[in-house]
Amino acid sequence: MTPEQLRAMQAPIKARFREDPASAQTLMVARGELDRELCICRIPTSHGPIVEAGLHEMTGGDGHWKCSAQMLLEALIGCAGTTACVVSTAMGIEFTTGRIRAEGQIDFRGTLGVSREVPVGFIAIRLVIELQTAADDSTLIKLQELTERYCVVAQSLRTPVTCVVERIIP
Repeated sequence: MTPEQLRAMQAPIKARFREDPASAQTLMVARGELDRELCICRIPTSHGPIVEAGLHEMTGGDGHWKCSAQMLLEALIGCAGTTACVVSTAMGIEFTTGRIRAEGQIDFRGTLGVSREVPVGFIAIRLVIELQTAADDSTLIKLQELTERYCVVAQSLRTPVTCVVERIIP
């Protein structure tokens, strides 16, 4: 895709959002079904098979189920990778190959309630994007900044949104 094709594709969307800011808001919903016997959650995905999420091996799982923390890292690389592609296209940065990796550090003592002093969840996440490109360092720094700025998942992790379990309905 060329920068011109990208701009042409997004121009009517951006115009609509400028004219009617409310049209830029949407509610995204994910649903799952709980299986108490297996201690898993079955999650139908919008573009594929059902994902079965369960315990990580460090919390008693046997490795058979998807770990939700791992899926968060996968969501991050999906979002940041797409964002990097779009931003590089808009900036006219050519690359022959690209790879992205997310590394998340967790101390499972928090999750298992072994220590109240240890936070539950990721302690740190590192995102690495590798591109085979002739672009100079200043251009790549700008690409890095804009990718971080416009990646929905990265920004949601950086400045957490309010997330509460509202209630359990009988």
